[in-house]
Amino acid sequence: MDLGTVIGIVLIVVLLMGAMTMGVGVGAYIDIPSVLIVVGGSIGALMVSFKPSQMKSFAKIFMKAIKPGEEDTGELIKKLVEFATKARKDGILSLEGDVNNEENEFLKKGLSMAIDGSEPDTIRELLEIELEQTSARHNVHSGIFKEWAGLAGAMGMVGTLIGLVAMLLNMADPSAIGPSMAVALLTTMYGAIIGNVLGTPIYNILSIRNNEESMIREMIISGIMSIQSGDAPRVLEAKLLAYLAPNDRVSQFD
Repeated sequence: MDLGTVIGIVLIVVLLMGAMTMGVGVGAYIDIPSVLIVVGGSIGALMVSFKPSQMKSFAKIFMKAIKPGEEDTGELIKKLVEFATKARKDGILSLEGDVNNEENEFLKKGLSMAIDGSEPDTIRELLEIELEQTSARHNVHSGIFKEWAGLAGAMGMVGTLIGLVAMLLNMADPSAIGPSMAVALLTTMYGAIIGNVLGTPIYNILSIRNNEESMIREMIISGIMSIQSGDAPRVLEAKLLAYLAPNDRVSQFD
């Protein structure tokens, strides 16, 4: 569970609700026509913008922002160093049992190819293709939220224009001016809330998750290449630690 994301969303909701309550009350900010225009309109536009198979994963993608499947880079480096030590001592075929029990599918696939005797260039090429395609899919998924932010803001402006037109057409009826003005103002507010509480922040955190996953996969590729070429465990560890920030680099050999 990513506490930062959860706490951030909860904090925004609590502060907004608190500010509304201290003013005229939360009920004054609830307007069904505005919800239909902004929420319904923006989601409808998203369905036009993306394929049904991509939209079907909307809720699942949102949960990735809250509960990511994070890899412990320290444990990964330790594991690859152990593999390198074993392969250097007993040969790369000795890793077959470890590979069969490996939970990381990307690492499992790469090591299996190395054990089978595939050429290093072939292994690197196939793993890099998978890395790039996975990253591209993740970019599309995170792009749904980026697009939602823009569409919600645009639909908020559409709602504002609808409300203003209704207000101008009913200037002779004072009782109709209030509801029309509410639509005009609240649609803009709803669009801003969706864009700045959900759309853009979720897009940003998903982009960060994608970059982190890509870095980990690059580390795995580098580790597999080192194991296959017979590099010393210290050399392999030095290569992998170079991917991390200086403060996060902890060597097993110190």
